[in-house]
This record gives sequence, structure tokens and C-alpha cells, in this order.
Amino acid sequence: MQRYHYLAHCRHGVDPSVYFRDVASELQERMKEAVVHHLSLFHYGSKLFLYYESPLMDADPHALFKRCESGLEQWPGTDTLRRWVPMMDIFHYQQPAGAEHWRRIHLSPQPYARIARLKPEQVASYIFYHYQYQEERPGDGDKYGMISLYENLLFFYSESPATIEPPPYAGKLDTANTPSDWQAAMDPHFIMWDQDAGKSLAWLEIPLLLQLEGEAYGKEHAR
Repeated sequence: MQRYHYLAHCRHGVDPSVYFRDVASELQERMKEAVVHHLSLFHYGSKLFLYYESPLMDADPHALFKRCESGLEQWPGTDTLRRWVPMMDIFHYQQPAGAEHWRRIHLSPQPYARIARLKPEQVASYIFYHYQYQEERPGDGDKYGMISLYENLLFFYSESPATIEPPPYAGKLDTANTPSDWQAAMDPHFIMWDQDAGKSLAWLEIPLLLQLEGEAYGKEHAR
């Protein structure tokens, strides 16, 4: 099972909540073709954060969202035009160990997401701490929770209710160096979000635009 996570940016004047309102029916058909499951689309302003899963190695978001391409900005950096750029998996509580291991025990889990911004000089430190945590304490949080990175932007995906269970594998580290006061170790890494109430925070929850589970996991639905 492959986990996919992408970032896109809407063109100026495009409202994501309106633009993606009527795509669910066509998207369901394209998900069947690509064997895609548990697709969730979130947004923050004009930024779009996409998550989905597939047993295939080439489940391309451009094929899934083909009719939406005109509303998205083009990204440079490759020889072919692209409107979805991959984010890097830098932390996960568990990794898929086969289709049965990865199957949800909760019916229609509710996906949610948060974003954060790292201080550029703290990116390496943040990745180091999280790899250490991931391999010292596998299964320490929601089975489907993961953090991906693009430049200094973090995207945290998780599901509710959380699935807490030990993984069917051991971590790659035998050490026990993960800080006991995790929050205190992490706070210096972030550019904080300023809220209207005057309180700053590291992680900002972002709204869900679209959720489709895929046929293999039951009835599709959009929110």
C-alpha cells in the first residue's frame, strides 16, 4: 500500500470550496481506475493539501483531478507540466505492512489535518528528532497519522477515532533518546501562527473540502 500526499495552489480568484464542489462523482470513477482509497482534500486559503492511498506505485493526482487543472497554478521544476507537487514523508506512527494490516477497523473514519511552518534553520533538527521518535517508538500514536514536508511547510494527516495498536514490526533504533518533554523540544522549531485571540500556536487545523473512501472500503461519501 502506497501513501500519497501532495500540495497544490489555486489560481488567483479561485475559491477552493466552490471550485471542488461538484467533482465527487467524476472523481469516484477516476479513483476506481487508479485503485485509490481514502482520499481527502484539505485547504488553507488557496493552498490545497491532498492525501490518498493506493496499492499502485503510479497513482497520479493529475489523472484523478484532470477536470480541475485549469483552476490550479503550474509548478516549475520538471520537464512536464505539473499542478500537484509531492510532499515528503518525514514521520509516520506506522507504515503499511500489507493490505490486511492497513485495513481500517473503524467504519468511515473522519480525516483531519493540521499545518505548521518550520524555521528554515531548524528543518534538519526537526527531521532528526522525528526519525528518532519514529524508530524508537513505532505505534506511539494514531496508526494512520503522518507528517509530510514541502520546503518548510508541514502537513499532518490523521484520522478520528484514532487507531492505537502495536505495529507488526520493530523500529530500526534500539536507543531511547527521544526527549521526555517533547513539546519543549519542538517549540523552538516553529514559526508560530498568530490567532485572533492573541494566542500563538505551532499547528493550525485546516478544513476538509472533500472526502472519498473508495469502493474497497465501503460506500463513498463526500463532505
